[in-house]
Amino acid sequence: MHANAPDGYPTAPPGEQALAALPRIAHLGNALAKGRVVEQAAETAGLSKDRPAITVLLALGGSDGPLRVGEIADRVQLAGPHVTRQVQALERRGLVRRIEDPHDKRARLIEATAHGREATDRYTASMIGWFTETISHWPEQDRAELGRLLTRLADDVLTRLRHTDDDQPPPA
Repeated sequence: MHANAPDGYPTAPPGEQALAALPRIAHLGNALAKGRVVEQAAETAGLSKDRPAITVLLALGGSDGPLRVGEIADRVQLAGPHVTRQVQALERRGLVRRIEDPHDKRARLIEATAHGREATDRYTASMIGWFTETISHWPEQDRAELGRLLTRLADDVLTRLRHTDDDQPPPA
């Protein structure tokens, strides 16, 4: 048995910490993927329960500019044909549009329309508001540390996924 940290959670070697956290992470992922939080945020954004579409819009919103379908697929970890169907549905709803790729006149890029950006902003604001309220009783230092560590985790996971897809070892 390991001693408890000041926050009441047991301390353990890193591998054991990850193993102990894994069920909680899985439960959190399931709760977010299937729970009311995402549904409410989607409803607030006017996107009903269209989670794959939300994922595509968030990928576009997080980019520095328009993206090819393949780039969107890489960012959201979905197959290209699935992303193509989502883009087509979003395009019919006026949330994204196809534009000419200035570097390859045969190719098309996808960008969010003003309506799509507004929906993404509403969705994001709803999710941030929910999480902010959830941890509002935490000390400021803990909230800042969580943000820093979640950003680091997301960056490292995405880097590893990219290198796994490329069959290359991640950088040290």
